[in-house]
Amino acid sequence: MRLAAVFTALAVLVLIPFLIWGDWFERLFTGDALQQWLASYGLAWGWLVALLLLVSDLFLPVPGTAVMSGLGYVYGAWVGGAVAAAGSFLSGAAAYWLCRQRGDRMAVKLMGAEGLEKGDRLFRGAGGGFMVALSRCLPLLPEVVACMAGLTRMPAGKFHTALACGSVPMGFLFAGIGAAGKDTPGLALGLSVLIPAVLYGVALLVVRHRQQKPRA
Repeated sequence: MRLAAVFTALAVLVLIPFLIWGDWFERLFTGDALQQWLASYGLAWGWLVALLLLVSDLFLPVPGTAVMSGLGYVYGAWVGGAVAAAGSFLSGAAAYWLCRQRGDRMAVKLMGAEGLEKGDRLFRGAGGGFMVALSRCLPLLPEVVACMAGLTRMPAGKFHTALACGSVPMGFLFAGIGAAGKDTPGLALGLSVLIPAVLYGVALLVVRHRQQKPRA
């Protein structure tokens, strides 16, 4: 129960900025307004501003998919996609390490020993990796799942592999939408769910194969 309570509390904390500033950020960073804003910084610096925006999504209600589409519009699918993927990855990694650095004492205090043990089993298992990978394309959940992974001390290698499997496809897909000038990201959203699941499944098979090789 305490594990679920911590998850809910984190979700509420992430939701509060959306309720307060969400509409303002939505108007500022969507459509032509975002593209013009990025272009105003010039090609040399606009990508860095967009990268910082994506990382700040950890604390602020930045519409990440809109920023990724804007990157594609200004820089093209490949360069824009690389920056978008990097921003999503860095945001998730920052959430993970900020929570992980709080240590076991903080985790036990929040979740209790039993809750921490359940969380540890969840995020060390295959389900935890799929949660991390699939959460990247959803609102609110990316930050919450990354924080929970850090609190439960999910193995860093496993977390970052799952994070990359979710961040890279989403970054390139939404940048591709922006580069094509499309306003219907439904296909990109669907693919950004399917592709991370496939990539992480393949990564799991590769890791297990390598682990079994020495025994053979």
